[in-house]
Amino acid sequence: MNLANRITIARIFLVPVVILFLLLRYNFWTVTINQQTTTGSEMIAAFVFIVAASTDGLDGYIARKRKLITNFGTFLDPLADKLLISAVLISMVEMHRLSAWIAILIISREFAVTGLRLVAAAEGIVLAASRLAKWKTLTQIIAMVALMLNNFPFSYVGFPFDRCMVYIMVLLTVWSGVEYFVKNKHVMEANR
Repeated sequence: MNLANRITIARIFLVPVVILFLLLRYNFWTVTINQQTTTGSEMIAAFVFIVAASTDGLDGYIARKRKLITNFGTFLDPLADKLLISAVLISMVEMHRLSAWIAILIISREFAVTGLRLVAAAEGIVLAASRLAKWKTLTQIIAMVALMLNNFPFSYVGFPFDRCMVYIMVLLTVWSGVEYFVKNKHVMEANR
């Protein structure tokens, strides 16, 4: 197994670590601002999440630079991303920091685009991530970190950064999903 694929697998193994720290909410230290508390375990979860999310770009860079692109990696990389984001979205619903409809919308978009990619792959077509999809991923990561930290440090000044990022995340998620299907309608038409 090549280095890029090992990094992708490591990202998958970090998912339960993030969730463990998020849902345990162990209070070995806390920060409370304006009646919003962020625990030490949530801060650790956010840090591990950032590390895991940053490996997405790293494994892709290594695979391209060293010409290590494999079918296994092509399949596993987006799966790892979806597992990480979906697990945190569901955890945020569990922690009452995110409405369920938002998590359902985002996870549904991810499944729909993955389905489209699988249909395209069966036809020998590779659907590369668009620039908008990359922005969507970035806003998802920022929104998830803001939610995990319960809007810390923005709660010091009373600015709802976490809510703003959630709205931007929803907008870009829907927009990029529609873009995938509009730009690749030929894939769907060929398989009717």
